[in-house]
Amino acid sequence: MNRYSNFLLLGTLAMTSVAHADALDGLFDNSIVGSISQAINDAYKPNDNRDDERDDSRWEEQDRQRSEDGRRQYEDRRRQLEDRRRQLDDQQRQLDEQRRQLEEDERRLDDNYR
Repeated sequence: MNRYSNFLLLGTLAMTSVAHADALDGLFDNSIVGSISQAINDAYKPNDNRDDERDDSRWEEQDRQRSEDGRRQYEDRRRQLEDRRRQLDDQQRQLDEQRRQLEEDERRLDDNYR
């Protein structure tokens, strides 16, 4: 009877191992192998991957946005400088006018004194 129970125990363990192997084989066949083969295909054919195209378009969009932002900043700064130049020109005209008035006043004073 001892041999019979040993045989039965070994048979049960063998069948359990085979059942686990079948379950693992089904798991590997479906998800893991598919993921690995997709990763290998993506590595060897990166141009076929739509994610890369989306990444490229995102980079291009960010570059375009940075370029537009830089352009806007440039134009804003340029406008500020032009406004400052106009202010300085106006101040210079006022100073020139004041200088002319001062020179006129000096001439009148000199003319009256002589």
